[in-house]
Amino acid sequence: MNNQRLTQTQRQELKLSPQQIQLMKLLQLPIMELEQRIKEELEINPALEESHERDDYEDNEPTVDDNDDGENDDYNDEEVNFNKDDEFDINDYLPEEDLDDYSYKLQTNNYSSDDDPYEAPIVNEETFQDYLNQQLAYHDLSDEQLQIGEYIIGNLDDNGYLNRPVPNIVDDLLFTMNLETSEEEVEKVLHIVQQLDPPGIAARNLQECLLIQLQRLQEENPFADYKLSMIILKDFFEEFTRKHYDKIGKKLEVSNRELKPALDAILKLNPKPADASTSGTKNIHYITPDFFVSVRDGKVELSLDGRNTPELHVSRQYLKMLDEFSKSKDTRNMQEAAQFVRQKIDSAKWFIDAINQRQNTLYITMKAIVDIQKDYFLTGDETQLKPMILKDVADKVGLDISTISRVANSKYVQTPYGTFLLKFFFSEGITNNEGEEVSTREIKKILKDSVESEDKANPMTDEQLMFVLKDKGYPIARRTVAKYREQLGIPVGRMRKKI
Repeated sequence: MNNQRLTQTQRQELKLSPQQIQLMKLLQLPIMELEQRIKEELEINPALEESHERDDYEDNEPTVDDNDDGENDDYNDEEVNFNKDDEFDINDYLPEEDLDDYSYKLQTNNYSSDDDPYEAPIVNEETFQDYLNQQLAYHDLSDEQLQIGEYIIGNLDDNGYLNRPVPNIVDDLLFTMNLETSEEEVEKVLHIVQQLDPPGIAARNLQECLLIQLQRLQEENPFADYKLSMIILKDFFEEFTRKHYDKIGKKLEVSNRELKPALDAILKLNPKPADASTSGTKNIHYITPDFFVSVRDGKVELSLDGRNTPELHVSRQYLKMLDEFSKSKDTRNMQEAAQFVRQKIDSAKWFIDAINQRQNTLYITMKAIVDIQKDYFLTGDETQLKPMILKDVADKVGLDISTISRVANSKYVQTPYGTFLLKFFFSEGITNNEGEEVSTREIKKILKDSVESEDKANPMTDEQLMFVLKDKGYPIARRTVAKYREQLGIPVGRMRKKI
């Protein structure tokens, strides 16, 4: 007997419309990527056009006054509603004025009257992998060896290390490239790759990386003596990494005076040879700020960069076509064409609305950050940063936390004190001895300064740092000190020791 039964249940689901999804995607884009996204939309939608000449308009560039407490700010004074009736009405597409005069719904303008024409820099970028492959091509290699070398280079990690074992590379070459070779041949080519610049590239571990660099230094400086440094790396590498210099000195029967030059030579080597700052490659990235903050006469001024965002409007031609189709008596033949034109105009309007709402969302979010962190923007002192989490900004502007997160994680602001990601201004808070809530960034600043000023021959432990912070009025646990130290990229005390 069949025991199956039909049941009826109700449940609520939140589904985003295609236009809302489009807005969320646009919010995540930095300004340079937004420019590319607009170009793509212009290419695929003929109903969307870019104005090549700026119209005359008022300068509505907003300013944030540092004397404003932000309590009564209207952060949602400009909202865009994507919903519309399904029933077609030509008046939804045509403004009452002449077609030469566009309303807000049919265009977006991202310039202010005092903006200077701006073109983003064009960067010809050579990747680190390209840089290595070009060097490899100058070596006298067979086609098979060149393939092996390029495969090895393609498997280097971000730091320039080869983490793929040689036997696995042999298997990879056979199954992916139908290239049969031996471990000996791969080792031979690997040795050639390790001769490329920068020194230390394609090492399989830190020890090999440093040894390769020392060997290169010895070849380039035959009169220099790196013998003791070589011995330390080959025979006492574990003691070296743990900074047990006293043990090394005793086992080698050398004084600190003899040991120090050898250690200094090792410490000058690069543990991350693929680092673009030391590799000499052309892998350069430009940051284009989305916001500009300045201080004038004791007031904080905020502006949103719209120079790379072109002025958009719905095509006059498509609006006229839609008007003509709606007046045509031959509705049967014109229905399909009218539907196509309407769809393109709808898409153009939605895109323009999304761009406008993106700009508005970005501005009110940054305005709220400036209001909360007013003291920092006036002084540039990191200790003036207040505790601030995503919820604080979301509550202030009346938007969802996820929306604030999208803005904060990918946007930059240029200030008189440098250019920062918006998430730089967010931090948790703790209570000091006086009962005041202070930002963890203030504590990290004190922690960093304390480490920089310590005696390097006898660096402080986490417990000693804990007491330093406690004396300054910040009672935090030793494990919290360790967490902040790790977040700052500061090694433990014994790793900071210098002779």
